[in-house]
Amino acid sequence: MSNTNQNSHLDQITGAAAEEPFRTPPDASSKGHPKGLYLLFFTEMWERFSYYGMRAIFVLFMTKMLFLSNSDASNIYGSYTGLVYLTPLLGGYLSDRYLGNRRSIITGGALMAIGQFLMFFSASAAGASAMTLMWTGLTFLIIGNGFFKPNISTMVGQLYPQGDRRVDSAFTIFYMGINLGAFFSPLVCGTLAEKVDYKWGFLAAGIGMIVGLITFIASKNKVLKTSEGADIGMPVRKLDFSAIAMIIGAIAIVFFLMNFKSWFHSEIDLTGYLIYGAMIVVPVVILSDKSLSGEEKSRIWVIFILAFFVIFFWSAFEQAGASLTIFADEQTDRHIGSYIMPASYFQSINPLAIIALAPIFSLLWMNLGKRNLEPASPRKMAYGLALLCLGYVVIAFAVKGVNDTVKISMWWLFGLYILHTMGELCLSPIGLSMVSKLAPLRFSSLLMGTWFLANAAANKLAGTLSALIPGGAAEGGHGAASAASSTVHSIMGFQIANLYDFFMVFIVMTGVASIILFVLSGTLLKMMRGIR
Repeated sequence: MSNTNQNSHLDQITGAAAEEPFRTPPDASSKGHPKGLYLLFFTEMWERFSYYGMRAIFVLFMTKMLFLSNSDASNIYGSYTGLVYLTPLLGGYLSDRYLGNRRSIITGGALMAIGQFLMFFSASAAGASAMTLMWTGLTFLIIGNGFFKPNISTMVGQLYPQGDRRVDSAFTIFYMGINLGAFFSPLVCGTLAEKVDYKWGFLAAGIGMIVGLITFIASKNKVLKTSEGADIGMPVRKLDFSAIAMIIGAIAIVFFLMNFKSWFHSEIDLTGYLIYGAMIVVPVVILSDKSLSGEEKSRIWVIFILAFFVIFFWSAFEQAGASLTIFADEQTDRHIGSYIMPASYFQSINPLAIIALAPIFSLLWMNLGKRNLEPASPRKMAYGLALLCLGYVVIAFAVKGVNDTVKISMWWLFGLYILHTMGELCLSPIGLSMVSKLAPLRFSSLLMGTWFLANAAANKLAGTLSALIPGGAAEGGHGAASAASSTVHSIMGFQIANLYDFFMVFIVMTGVASIILFVLSGTLLKMMRGIR
């Protein structure tokens, strides 16, 4: 599952596992896992339930209840998910210097619960008040995620003393919690939203966050301890005025960014300028540091180059919550007998496929490694892009020559999601663990931030690309959306007149990126200086 990726969850977990030193004595590996692991598992499961439940119905809510065009809904989705990847930089900073992991998780969970309930009220309201409540809810969700996301996974490694072999299996267990939450949430929230009312889907997401938060608060003091009994994730020091001002400022900036277009009736995308601008400025600032040696610069260049290709991967992958959800709703035959399957259900395929396929891929890499045949990180990323491309080839084949009044079989979409999951399993585990290996110690935090920026840029781009989807037969009935249904979009001179043209954009983008990365992989390996 991505994160969004997420990211991505594989990035978050394998990255955390790589960053955290193993903290367990040799004989501890024979013991069971500490109870704190299961508390973190349960808390993360419910947080992911909340996030992915809302994500599964968000675009549908905007097009069906707020009567936004597919294009406008896609752009809002991209800004939301893009900012979700930016705020962990602030949350991680405040946690390290002030709040500690525990208070950051509680703060983030509470803000996200409030955000989900505001989405519930938005779906219960009408007109301008519904939009205002949505912008406010998204702001709380974005800031809350910033506090929550960077803290809970790092606590898993802190439960174990140095040298403990249980850490790898602990992250595997934790990872299952993420995917269980991501699997069940579209089924629960999607059913309530599409079969009853969208407000109940958001309410279910909010209740899920509250369940996880209450459980964490009730049990944290009992089980979040090291093997020696010391508390972990405790506050560092009290918040001072500057930290409080930073939090209030971040909330104000996010709310302003989300509202800018409607307030000023402008087409200027400030969120995009912020994210893409940061992607240019940060690498320039880092590489201009005169203290860097030639070898360090070489490795940093590898991080930036791979981050560039990661943007192409996740911007195509994250269509799951945007254009592919619109496609599932409008032009996919979802009948199972007399029952019509909610469009949001398709977002449960990826986490279920990860649970099924991750052990197989793990065994594959292990067996290839024993024979010295395991591909290096850049080549795995190229294979991931190729599988993503193949997924779009499947769906493009399905829609070729089909007009917008015909609905295709849902099994084509199932095939796409399975291939995309296989691509994710090739690419995503590299993530933060690779950055931690390549980054000079004094730049590690900044380069981690750069990787998050790449994911933010990918999610923002995902929304921009999703906005190019041509209006289907169903869009004409969306009120204000109907004006957009006849619009022919274009990208770099290529006109997108139908769904086949739309999916060809992703085939070309990911296919070319895969080929170029594969060709460059030999050079990148030399630049990595022995790190694979």
